[in-house]
Amino acid sequence: MSTDTTSAPRRRSPFSRRGEQPGPRARFSQLLPYLFEHRGVLAFVVVLSILGAAASLAQPLLVSQVIDLVGKQQPLGGLVWALVALVVVSGLISGYQHYLLQRTGEGVVLSSRRKLVGRMLRLPISEFDTRRTGDLVSRVGSDTTLLRAVLTQGLVEAIGGALTFVGALIAMLIIDPVLLGLTVLVVAVSIVVVTALSGRIRVASQKAQTKVGDLAAAVERAISSVRTIRAAGATEREIAAVDEDATGAWRMGIQVAKISALVVPVAGIAMQVSFLVVLGVGGFRVASGDITVANLVAFILFLFMMILPLGQAFGAIAAVNSALGALGRIQEILDLPTEDQHDREIAPLGMTVGPANAGLAPDAPAIEFADVHFSYPSSAKVEEPSEASAAPADSGAIALGALGGADVVAEAEAAAGIGTDPATGRHGGVLHGVSFTVPRGKRTALVGPSGAGKSTILALIERFYDPQAGEVRFGGMDVRRLDRVALRAQIGYVEQDAPVLAGSLRDNLTLAAPDATDAECIDVLHAVNLTEVLERDELGLGAPVGEDGIMLSGGERQRLAIARALLAAPPVLLLDESTSSLDGRNEQLMREAIDAVAEDRTMLVIAHRLSTVVDSDQIVVLDHGRVIGVGTHSELVASTPLYRDLAKHQLLV
Repeated sequence: MSTDTTSAPRRRSPFSRRGEQPGPRARFSQLLPYLFEHRGVLAFVVVLSILGAAASLAQPLLVSQVIDLVGKQQPLGGLVWALVALVVVSGLISGYQHYLLQRTGEGVVLSSRRKLVGRMLRLPISEFDTRRTGDLVSRVGSDTTLLRAVLTQGLVEAIGGALTFVGALIAMLIIDPVLLGLTVLVVAVSIVVVTALSGRIRVASQKAQTKVGDLAAAVERAISSVRTIRAAGATEREIAAVDEDATGAWRMGIQVAKISALVVPVAGIAMQVSFLVVLGVGGFRVASGDITVANLVAFILFLFMMILPLGQAFGAIAAVNSALGALGRIQEILDLPTEDQHDREIAPLGMTVGPANAGLAPDAPAIEFADVHFSYPSSAKVEEPSEASAAPADSGAIALGALGGADVVAEAEAAAGIGTDPATGRHGGVLHGVSFTVPRGKRTALVGPSGAGKSTILALIERFYDPQAGEVRFGGMDVRRLDRVALRAQIGYVEQDAPVLAGSLRDNLTLAAPDATDAECIDVLHAVNLTEVLERDELGLGAPVGEDGIMLSGGERQRLAIARALLAAPPVLLLDESTSSLDGRNEQLMREAIDAVAEDRTMLVIAHRLSTVVDSDQIVVLDHGRVIGVGTHSELVASTPLYRDLAKHQLLV
């Protein structure tokens, strides 16, 4: 978010480029799986369409007979009632068919949303670093809705309509081939026009959905940062920025409307022209005795029956092309690999972490970094690794260690333009040959200036990213050979910004421990000094915390995040500056709570306060992505100038 108070032109986020260019267009074959999921209902709808077509085609024939009988002054018998019955049956079939299509359309939307959300939440973390949240939300909410139009605007109905069209065509051929030839000429011209416009509808629709994604991202950005925006006096500029995106979406919507406006009336124009031609020429042929009045009336009725499904077909073409534009954005996400999709390629001898570290070396260090090199991909496109690479770029692992170590990594970083930490937006978080061990059951602290790579180390342990060279080992085994879910189940991770999820206190606490009892939740809240939060609302654990925990203070959010990790009681705890928002009293209470659960547990702590560091069994000092010292507080004060300087300033960096 820009807080510049000058009148400089609006600056886009560097991550906005993905949302401004439409992704690949989908093919119709990619739409079929969504329809085949409901093939039973759709097959029944097709049967109804056939019955409806038969009922409709029978009506002109009965009308023709009625006219003949009236002309001959003969009794009508049951023809009138038969005609009424056909009209009623046709209406009932049409109504029920409409309901089934609407329901199936909602099912298609639900299915697409499930697939999209399921894939989104399994994407590599690097994808979220370079994509905007609002645009992703737009794909789930807006793009998927357009898939409904494929069914509700005539695609399946067009199947029954096609039968009506063919039946009417045959009947018209029998009645008068001359009038049919004139009608077909008019219809052929309309088909050519619609075919020429359909491709433009797909492109315009895709661009329109992209603009809607831009708008959703802009709104999400403004709402999530509304306090900062108001405090910076940037409200009007943010309104203008969102308005710019809203206007862009409006313009693209107008463009779609213009093209659609050319398609929609084509069927009506074709019907009117055909009707006038048939009426004029047909009247002449009646006068000349080539056809009877009854046949002309029947021909005109069949003409309307032929043009109506043609209009449905044109509507279906427009709907399908709009849906394919949206489906292209959906498929762009569905085609992305999940974070574990290439794990077998990374580690052909893959093993799974079991309960209580089963299968891991019991005497090995809990965590070990061995000559680890890593850089974050930039927002620019990163070239795919060569075949010699052991890990795909999508997983963040280029595995260049076997190809030449640090020199090759440096060259690859320079060529790919990588090295920006997405968490901070700064050039940092890059590791160069980092090596250290974290003993089991001990507390290890990571210290160093901002951007030294401390948070990156925790991200590599959690396998949010994989190193480009070297190994990160858990229990003596390369983490790339371990199942991600089981690995993370043994690690409690408290992030630097202490995120709190919208919902209740209970929802947040049980995120990693869904089977925890209310009593256990209350105990852990007492342990981190959140008793007041528990008691301030009569709902207790059910009390809402607001969006992003806005109903809690910064310190309370941090304590709640720590309580969540403590409740899960994993064998390894990773704490990223977990007490940075706490005052002295709460920090002391927090340290006591952590100490109470830290017995026999491994802890890796990123600290910025001397009080948190001095009690650690081991301290690792980082600077510019390199380890420059390892030891206890007293040892590092004597041996490492940077640590001595940080300690002098109470590690407030």
